[in-house]
Amino acid sequence: MSSAAPPIEVRGLVKRYGELTAVAGVDLTVQEGDVYGYLGPNGAGKTTSLRMMLGLIRPTAGSVRLFGRDPQATVAALDGVAGFVEAPTFYPYLSGRRNLELLAAYDGRNARARVDAALEVVELRDRGGDRLGGYSHGMRQRLGIAAALLRDPRLLLLDEPATGLDPAGMRDMRLLIRRLSEQGITVLLSSHLLAEVEEVCNRVAIVRSGRIVYEGEIAALKHGAGTRYSLQTTDQERALAVCRAQAGIEEVRRDGQAITFSGEDAAVALLSQALVEAGALIQALAPQTLRLEDLFLSLTEDGDGAGAPGVAPALEARA
Repeated sequence: MSSAAPPIEVRGLVKRYGELTAVAGVDLTVQEGDVYGYLGPNGAGKTTSLRMMLGLIRPTAGSVRLFGRDPQATVAALDGVAGFVEAPTFYPYLSGRRNLELLAAYDGRNARARVDAALEVVELRDRGGDRLGGYSHGMRQRLGIAAALLRDPRLLLLDEPATGLDPAGMRDMRLLIRRLSEQGITVLLSSHLLAEVEEVCNRVAIVRSGRIVYEGEIAALKHGAGTRYSLQTTDQERALAVCRAQAGIEEVRRDGQAITFSGEDAAVALLSQALVEAGALIQALAPQTLRLEDLFLSLTEDGDGAGAPGVAPALEARA
């Protein structure tokens, strides 16, 4: 095994079920130390992709490499790899600790000695003796991560770990993922909860209809989208016409009582002058903070993935 190989390298990954194409040529690379968000709406192919990455189902085409090894070719490819797909499953009539002990017995490799530490990491040590039937949804999700930690992983793949959690549970999951990253574990998590991903992930892949429409750093995605502004004047109708006619001012829209647009600093300065000359005096002009959710919706909801201001050219450059 090459130590230089990335934790996950996926190329041309395809999965078809008859005439249905669930995954349509995914390429992505997860680097060591990443907390990597695999984002997409429900039905975009995220869970199917994770199943192929973990060797649970065979790709129709393409390849998966985990630390340079093919999980379809050798079970050893899963050394140092753990996680869960969909909801983790346990025996509800046993305690959390007993569930982990059973899993550790199946896994071997000194996993039983890590039960206490795993419960400690996910903050369930005091509840480890309680029957699982009394656990909240968030506690079950955290126990699922504890089960994965029994393998002493370098790479964790988590499928929608925060889905169904209340705000406190989402906060706990966010803090847990940060702690795991600080301990040197690379994490890939699939999700459609954009605010959570923005809080914990440094890189993302956005998938739509089984295809990647963006892969890279969240900061780069926001930068590539440019700066949007919110404008209010003494005459919004006249200001709207000026904005639409001004060179360098793009993506002009009405947004409630405001007008929003994108543009470079020089173009915005000229627009300010044009508005004054047209008699639409500026009452407020401020840059807007772009959210990952705005860019995600732009990339996944319109027909060609070119909805986010400034994002389409960046995507074309990557193709």
